[in-house]
Amino acid sequence: MLHLLRHPSITSLRAALLAGAGAMFCISSLALLQHWQHSLLIMAPFGATMVILFALPDSPLAQPRNIIGGHLLTTLIGLLMLHYAEVSPLTLGLATGLGVSLMVLTNTLHPPAGANPLLVMLTVPEWGFLLTPVLSGAVLIVLFGVIYHRMINRRAYPLRWF
Repeated sequence: MLHLLRHPSITSLRAALLAGAGAMFCISSLALLQHWQHSLLIMAPFGATMVILFALPDSPLAQPRNIIGGHLLTTLIGLLMLHYAEVSPLTLGLATGLGVSLMVLTNTLHPPAGANPLLVMLTVPEWGFLLTPVLSGAVLIVLFGVIYHRMINRRAYPLRWF
């Protein structure tokens, strides 16, 4: 009977269910904490972060430096463009391109963060958006990932912090 549990399709199903459960618990926890604190902790790009953090935790893109740094840098680019340039098709593209370039140059590449300049420039948040939800949410996501992967998934995460 134990040999059936080691079958590749069962192993894949288990991995898929663990990844989905991690994403569900992480976003649900952030949403609950957001509700209790009455402060924003969730933004759409965090949903894409869940895919990388829980389905590909060994990826360089899933490491804390990338998750936190990528989200912070691209949001900062979006805020700078929003406050110092007019929102237009050109500046939307420029902000996104600058965010990607900055992530590559700083070795903080995190694909979901590529959406942050667009999010910022289209929703027009204040500068505090950089701290809440971006920094606080990204830090909580990483901490949740550490606890989840070590306790539930029984794997080492992160592979490196910085």
